[in-house]
Amino acid sequence: MPETGRRRAVRKPPVRVDAVLVQAVIAAALSFAHLHDLAVAAGQDGWKAWAYPVSVDLLLVAAWKRLRSGKSKAAGWSWFLVALAASLGANIATAGLLDLSHVPPWLRVLVAGWPAAAFLGGTLLAHGPATDRSDVTAETDDAPAPKEEHEVEPPVPARTPELVAEPAPPPPPADHVPAALITHARKVATEHHTRTGAPIDTATLRARLGVPAPLAEAIATHLT
Repeated sequence: MPETGRRRAVRKPPVRVDAVLVQAVIAAALSFAHLHDLAVAAGQDGWKAWAYPVSVDLLLVAAWKRLRSGKSKAAGWSWFLVALAASLGANIATAGLLDLSHVPPWLRVLVAGWPAAAFLGGTLLAHGPATDRSDVTAETDDAPAPKEEHEVEPPVPARTPELVAEPAPPPPPADHVPAALITHARKVATEHHTRTGAPIDTATLRARLGVPAPLAEAIATHLT
């Protein structure tokens, strides 16, 4: 059995070569070489001959990015076809159809004017149309302004009328106190005097009998 401390070797997935990518690299290298040879034949020697194929490839990449972005496809297709024509023209010209030792003057003019065209196309494709930001600004300005929320004032509570304290009703006359209530009050007063040794006061009498204060005062007059 294998030891527990031994680590298993991690197998890396095999490297797969993308045939399409290889084909694209080969085609780009051949086109690069053809453009270089055409530039040399047109009188552009040294580092300038190498700059021509670089400018064509960069213009193709810029046009392809514009087409992928989905904005201004007309400009993207236009400059893509211009760069493609330059690349194909160099491939055809160096395929034996043109005597590179005797380049016609019109081809020399095209090669000499290519840097300006490539600079213009790359600048336009990189920065995009100037109307994009203005359109966004116009849409922002035309957008309806958000409605202002009106502040709702809290409802003012209704003022309740102030209650005016009514004067206490006068105590009923002593003659109108029921006799049964007086008798019961005397028993309560006697029991209170026996228990405490002091005569019962009006407040205690009122609490014991459960009667209003005026009536308790009227009953107290019968107990004195």
